[in-house]
Amino acid sequence: MSEINLADIRGDIEKLLKYIPWLESKSGESVSKVYSDNNLANTSVPFPVYDSTLLSFVNEANATSLMDKNYVYVYSHHFIRDVEDEKKAIDEAGVKDGDVLCGILSKYILSGMVKGNVWSLGVTEGIYLRVLKKMKSLLEIWDAPLA
Repeated sequence: MSEINLADIRGDIEKLLKYIPWLESKSGESVSKVYSDNNLANTSVPFPVYDSTLLSFVNEANATSLMDKNYVYVYSHHFIRDVEDEKKAIDEAGVKDGDVLCGILSKYILSGMVKGNVWSLGVTEGIYLRVLKKMKSLLEIWDAPLA
């Protein structure tokens, strides 16, 4: 398990901070709808249609060094089992827990590529917002305030 120094990935964190106001406004709300057309119901499967800002956030987050494809190991190492454990781990994270924050963010971004409702769950449960706010506050402890 490698330790992630948040100061080293500051630039990537700053790219995502612009989404905080949007995440605050959408926290607890659904950011996707299921597209289904009566004419297609017999020949097709309904599929989710996501908010464009959510897709922008996901794409931008996926392009950063914050993504950890081995997030499963972070979850097992820190005994994170469910959303409540995730929230507790985020709230208790310190400066040396960048791997935990990146792991949780990675789970919601990367597993959402396969299971679509995970992206929406990250917004409705406030996981994205908590992770970004925590990263921002931890960086501010050690450095000048962020935007």
